[in-house]
Amino acid sequence: SDAFYQYYWGNTESIANPPKARAHFLKSLEISEKNNDLRGYSLASRWYCIFLQNQNQIDSAILVAKAGLIAADKLGFLRGIVNNSEQLHKIYNKLEQTDSAYKYLSINVKAQNDLLGQDKIDQIQQAIIAEQQRGQELQSDKEQLQSQIRLFGTAGVAFIFLSFMIFFYRNQQKTKKSNELLLKQTDEINKKNLELQASYQNLESTQSQLIQSEKMASLGELTAGIAHEIQNPLNFVNNFSEVNKELLVELKDEMKKGNLDDANEIANDVIANEEKINHHGKRADAIVKGMLQHSRSNNGQKEPTDINALCDEYLRLSYHGLRAKDKSFNATMKTDFDNSIGNINTVSQDIGRVLLNLINNAFYAVNEKAKQNIAGYEPTISINTKKTADKVEIKVADNGNGIPESAKEKIFQPFFTTKPTGQGTGLGLSLSYDIVKAHGGEIKVETKENQGTTFIIQLQNH
Repeated sequence: SDAFYQYYWGNTESIANPPKARAHFLKSLEISEKNNDLRGYSLASRWYCIFLQNQNQIDSAILVAKAGLIAADKLGFLRGIVNNSEQLHKIYNKLEQTDSAYKYLSINVKAQNDLLGQDKIDQIQQAIIAEQQRGQELQSDKEQLQSQIRLFGTAGVAFIFLSFMIFFYRNQQKTKKSNELLLKQTDEINKKNLELQASYQNLESTQSQLIQSEKMASLGELTAGIAHEIQNPLNFVNNFSEVNKELLVELKDEMKKGNLDDANEIANDVIANEEKINHHGKRADAIVKGMLQHSRSNNGQKEPTDINALCDEYLRLSYHGLRAKDKSFNATMKTDFDNSIGNINTVSQDIGRVLLNLINNAFYAVNEKAKQNIAGYEPTISINTKKTADKVEIKVADNGNGIPESAKEKIFQPFFTTKPTGQGTGLGLSLSYDIVKAHGGEIKVETKENQGTTFIIQLQNH
C-alpha cells in the first residue's frame, strides 16, 4: 500500500537523511489515518517511534507509540500491540519510571501470549482441516477403486486392492507424521505457557514493591504541597501577631494619656486581628489534619467515606492553594450537598485525587475566562452531590469557556490536555477516569463552548 511504501522509505533514509525520513513517516501516518487503516497506522507508529528515539525526541516517541498502541488495540491487531508496547517499555525503563515500564511490560507479555496461542491454534486448525480434506479424498478414491473393481472384474481385483493398500499405507504414514507434528506443537505451546507463568510469577513478586514505590512518591508530592500551603496561614498568624504587639503598646500609651476613644479604637483593631489569627490558625490546623490523613498507610482497601466532607475539604484545599500562588485569583464557590448520602465505601485518597484534579481544572477554566475582561462575568465553581437508588452522583461545574467539541472525545486519553505547554497540572483526566472505573463507577462530561463544563462522577452506593 501507499502507507507501507512511505514508512519503508522512511526506514531506508532514517540514517542518511533524517528530515526526509521524518516526512515519509508522517506521510505514512496521514495515509493510514485517512483510509482508516488501523493496522498500517500501528506498524508505521512503531517504526516512527524508533526513529524518534534515535533522534533523542523521547516525548514525541512516547506519544507516537501510544497512538499506535491505541490503533492496534481497537483493531485487535496483536502484532501491533506487541511492537508498540515493547517500545514504550524500553523507553520508560531507560527513564527509570518503573510503574509505567511495568504497565507496558505487562501489556507486552499478555499480547505475546495471545499472539503465540493464536498462531499455534491457527496451525493446528489448518492441520485438522488438511487431514479432513485428505480423508475426503481417500473416501473419493476408495469409491472410484470400488467402481473400477466392478468394471474390470476378478482378474484386476488383486492388483487394485494391492494398490489401494499401498496408497492407504502411505496416507497412514503421512497422518502419523501429521499427528506427531501436532503433538510437538502442543508440547511447544505447553512449554511456552510454563515460561509465561514463570514470567507472571516474577512480575507478581515485584508488583508490591512497585505499588509501594508509587504510593511513597505520591505521598511525598502531596506532603510537600500541603506543607507549602501551611506557610500561607502561618504568615498571616505571624504578621497579625506582630501588629497586635505594636497596637497593645500604643493602647497602653493612650490609656496613660486618658485618650479612651483612641484606646477603644485600638482595642477594636486588636480584636479584629485576633479573629483573623484564629481564622488562619484553624485553616493551618485543617491542612495539618489533611496531611496526617494522607500520611496514613493506604493499602488500597475501601472504607466508609463521608463524600460531602471529602468534596468540601478538597474544594477549600484547591482554592487556598491557587490563592497562595496568585493573590489576584478569586472565584465564587457554591456547594449543594445531599445530607442523606451518609458514608459510602471508597478508597478516599484516590477519590480525593480525582476531586482535586477536577476542581483545579475548573478554577483554571474560570480564571482564564476572567482574564478576557468580559463585562458582568463572575467566575463561579459549584459542587453538588445527590443520592439515587443505587448510586451517588458528584457534579463539579464551572462557568468557564468550556471544552471545544473537537477535543471533547479526547479528554480522557492519556497525556491529552487543552492547556498550554507546561501548564498541565494535577492528576490528569486519564488517571481520574481509571480510578473511577476501578471503583465500579463512571465519569462523564457535559460542556458548551463559552458557557462552561460539568464533570459528573457516579459511584456505587453500597
